[in-house]
Amino acid sequence: MLKPADTIYTLQFGLVCLSSFLFSASFNMLIPELPAYLSKMGGAEYKGLIIALFTLTAGISRPFSGKLTDTIGRIPVMAVGSIVCFLCGFLYPLLTTVAGFLFLRLIHGFSTGFKPTATAAYVADLVPAGKWGEAMGVHGVCFSTGLAIGPAIGSTITDHYSINILFYCSSIFALLSIVILANMKETLPDKQKFHPTHLKINRKDIIEWRVMPAVIIIFLSYISYGAILTVISDWSAHLGTSNKGLFFMVFTLTSLLIRFVAGKASDNYGRPLILKISLFLLAISMAAIALASSSLMLMLASALYGVATGMLSPTATAWTVDLSEPKQRGKAMATMYIALEAGIGLGALLAGWLFIDDILMIPVTFYYCTGITLVALVYLQFFYKAKPSI
Repeated sequence: MLKPADTIYTLQFGLVCLSSFLFSASFNMLIPELPAYLSKMGGAEYKGLIIALFTLTAGISRPFSGKLTDTIGRIPVMAVGSIVCFLCGFLYPLLTTVAGFLFLRLIHGFSTGFKPTATAAYVADLVPAGKWGEAMGVHGVCFSTGLAIGPAIGSTITDHYSINILFYCSSIFALLSIVILANMKETLPDKQKFHPTHLKINRKDIIEWRVMPAVIIIFLSYISYGAILTVISDWSAHLGTSNKGLFFMVFTLTSLLIRFVAGKASDNYGRPLILKISLFLLAISMAAIALASSSLMLMLASALYGVATGMLSPTATAWTVDLSEPKQRGKAMATMYIALEAGIGLGALLAGWLFIDDILMIPVTFYYCTGITLVALVYLQFFYKAKPSI
C-alpha cells in the first residue's frame, strides 16, 4: 500500500501515466480505419455499431471492474484491460467476416471497462485530495496524447503497409502497457485474493448514487464524442482532409494544452464553474463542426472541441472523486465510466442511425449534439444544487 504523496510528481504516478498513454494509443490507433474496413467487408450499414458494441461491453463490465478494484486491487484490474487489448489485436486479422468483426468489437470493449476504472482509483490514491484536479489533468494529458498520436499512427501504418500490420502494432502497444504495470506498487489497503464470488454483482454494486451529479454531466457531454468517433472520418474526407486521423490529432493537442491548467483551476475555483465554461464551449464546437465547409474550418472546430473536452474531462473526474467515499472509490469510478460509455454508445448509435452513408446528414447529427450539450449546461446552471465543496 502507498500513502498519498505531497506532490503528484512521483515515480508511481509517472508509471501509471505512461501505461495509460500506451493503452490509449493501442485501441485509438484503430478508430479512423475501422469504418472503411467494415465497409469493405460489406457492413457499411453497421458503422454505428463499431463504437456502440465496444462501449456496450465496456459499460457492462464496469460494475465488475469497480468491485474488483475495491477488493483485489487496482493493478490486477488494470492488467486485465491491457491484456484484452493485446489479444484482440491478433484476433482482428483472423475474424474477417462482418459478424466476426462485430463480435470482436464486443470483446475489445472489455479493455476500457477495466483499465480506466482502476487507473482513476489508483491516481486518486496516489495524491492528496487538494490536488485531485491537477492529477487528473496531468494523467489526462498522457491518456489524450495516446488518443492524439494513435489515430495518426494508425492511418499512416495502414497507408504504407496494411491494416493487419496496424492490428499487430496495436497489440505491441498494449503489451508495453502491461510490462509497465509489473513495476507498480499496489495502493489498495487490505486487498483480497481473487475468488469467483467477487464476480457476483448485486444492485448495490452497480451504481454509486453519491456521484450522480457528475454522472449526468458526463453522460450528456460524451454523446458528442460517440458521434465524432462514428462519422468524423467521413466528414473529414468529404471536406478534403487527406489524413483521417488529423481531426483527432488537432483536438487532442489543444486538449493537452488546456489540461495542464484546467484541472488545477477546478481545484482553485470549483468544479461546477469550470464545467459550465467547458459545456458552453463544447456546444459551440458541435455547431462549428456542423457548419464547417472546408478542412480548415473543421480543424478550427476540432481545436475548440479539444479546449472544451480538455477542461471538462479532468474536472468531471475530480468531481466524481470529490463526491465519493474512499472505500467506494472503485465503484464511483465505475459509475462514472458507465455514464461515459453510455453517452459514447448513444452518440454512436444516433450518428449511425442518421448517417448511413448520406453525407448531408452529418451536420444534422452535430446539431443534435449541440442541443444535448446545452441540456447538460441547463441542468448544471438551474437544477443542480451544490453543497459547499471544492
